[in-house]
Amino acid sequence: MAIRLLVLILVQTALLLACTQPSVMVSTPNAAKSKLQFLSLGDSYTIGESVSEYERWSVQLAEMLRNDSVNIADPDIIARTGWTTAELQDAIKASGNQKTYGLVSLLIGVNNQYRGQSPDRYQAEFRALLQTATQFAGGKAGRVFVLSIPDWGTSPFARNQDKGRITAEINQFNAIAQDECQKAGITFVDITPLTRQAAGDNTQFASDGLHYSGRQMRLWAEKALPIAKERLKQ
Repeated sequence: MAIRLLVLILVQTALLLACTQPSVMVSTPNAAKSKLQFLSLGDSYTIGESVSEYERWSVQLAEMLRNDSVNIADPDIIARTGWTTAELQDAIKASGNQKTYGLVSLLIGVNNQYRGQSPDRYQAEFRALLQTATQFAGGKAGRVFVLSIPDWGTSPFARNQDKGRITAEINQFNAIAQDECQKAGITFVDITPLTRQAAGDNTQFASDGLHYSGRQMRLWAEKALPIAKERLKQ
């Protein structure tokens, strides 16, 4: 009788412990591999300065792709406010990232323009970043796309700036980027007109008056969506 009672107590204790242990979900290797990986490279416009991480344009794009039955992860992001092309390249090297991605985006150059760096320097450094982005895409230039530089001259922050000069310089840098993309077989997505249409609408800008709101960045994601879907077929 005593032995039966001891066995019953042990069984009940084991069941109680099993019920109080946290459940663990194990992903199979095949399931993990099936999810496409996405890398987004850039500056404040990519990191989403002054907005939540869910409002970043590339995070919104990933969500749109999933809603369209594309099994893609939220993007890995290498970006920081204030970075130029050279600083982004240095950060990529410092990251030690050796992953291969199914989709890679690049948006960079506004800080080159803002700091008065030369178009020739931008061209050389941007060309090198396209090569880096293509390497991350496993050598497939078709899996890379570039967003044009927004025109911050239309922002509330720039109300006392020379808007005509800013626009002219942004146009020049974007022309360089578009030309380099064409040479490299990389798609160039022109979102600059969307940023110019935001002029006078405070809902399109973040609280700092310089960067863009999630609402404006959603327009970028929508513009990039068909391109990203097409790139994933490459």
